Amino acid sequence: MIYLDFAATTPIREEVLNVYHDVAKQVYGNASSLHDIGTKADHALTLCRGRLADLMHGQQDGVYFTSGGSEANILAVRSLLLGNNEKGKHMITTEVEHASLYNLFQQLETEGYDVTFIGVDTNGQVRLDELRKAIRPDTVLASIQYANSETGVIQPIKDIGAILKQHHVVFHTDAVQAFGKIPLDIMACQIDSVSIASHKIYGPKGIGACYIAPSTRWKSQYAGATHEGGFRVGTVDVPSVTAFTSAAELMGQKAMEEQKRLQQLRERLIKKLVPLEHEITVEGHPKDQLANIVGLTFKRVQGQHIMLECNRYGIAISTGSACQVGQQHPSRMMLATGKTTEEANSFARLSFGLTTTEAEIDTVAETLEKIITDI
Repeated sequence: MIYLDFAATTPIREEVLNVYHDVAKQVYGNASSLHDIGTKADHALTLCRGRLADLMHGQQDGVYFTSGGSEANILAVRSLLLGNNEKGKHMITTEVEHASLYNLFQQLETEGYDVTFIGVDTNGQVRLDELRKAIRPDTVLASIQYANSETGVIQPIKDIGAILKQHHVVFHTDAVQAFGKIPLDIMACQIDSVSIASHKIYGPKGIGACYIAPSTRWKSQYAGATHEGGFRVGTVDVPSVTAFTSAAELMGQKAMEEQKRLQQLRERLIKKLVPLEHEITVEGHPKDQLANIVGLTFKRVQGQHIMLECNRYGIAISTGSACQVGQQHPSRMMLATGKTTEEANSFARLSFGLTTTEAEIDTVAETLEKIITDI
């Protein structure tokens, strides 16, 4: 089967699996234990914190390991709110955040917080003027994604960071899709908090990390928590952390070369779809765009039908974020860019990875043409 759903999850690399296997056998202690075996595990975690921090241009003391990107998002926002609650209860986010954050902010509204959901332009980027206007004296935090999981559109993070810093607003960004694919410089972008995940970069599932700048105040939502500096509860999975770190380092080794290859695959697919341009629209940004994600809308058919037909032909694609599959809601990203509900329901996502080939891209283009022709 041709797998083109790498934005949902990636297969674990053989080298990374070997790291997990070796560490699971040799570094099995609880990192919170005071004996030598526990200390060995704690040293492994410290080493991994430093390596991940370097990859993000952050500080080692700011890295906290979690069970994945969604937990990192939720813990970050709640912990930052608790640590800065004297300023107020107003927050800013967007209509196009990952489900973990979008649902969290809706929940926070029921808890007495005031949330402003700012819009995006027709390409899917945040309107900076709207962001500026949304900031109030009681604005505590803003959470704006680094890159969209459905279309791959990259937000103007550096500009956003500068605006928020000027108004002393804590800035969290969900970088789960972006990390390992494009450079992430926390300090240059004036980011206070970042979430990343292992399974998007060929590491094991069930492990991620949250970075909170050591100078940024936060307070644990777990009374008496001791793991990860009190950030979360539960024994840290050392083998998964080391495998995650290994995956991140491997992604960084040939990142520019791989992104160039993925961009060529993206352009190849789009070029092959030109004869179908009256039936298929490529969504996203002309420049600020992850190379590995291609979002498509179809004129006469729903994205779910395209996905099911592709599956019948042995091609795995998706209709958007895997965290929302089965809910039958139209793409929030498409609605936010001005699409009608019918148009938003016609969305499908193809996402490439390390094993994607030109031959596979050609097969997919031919299959899409066949599906469209048969309608």
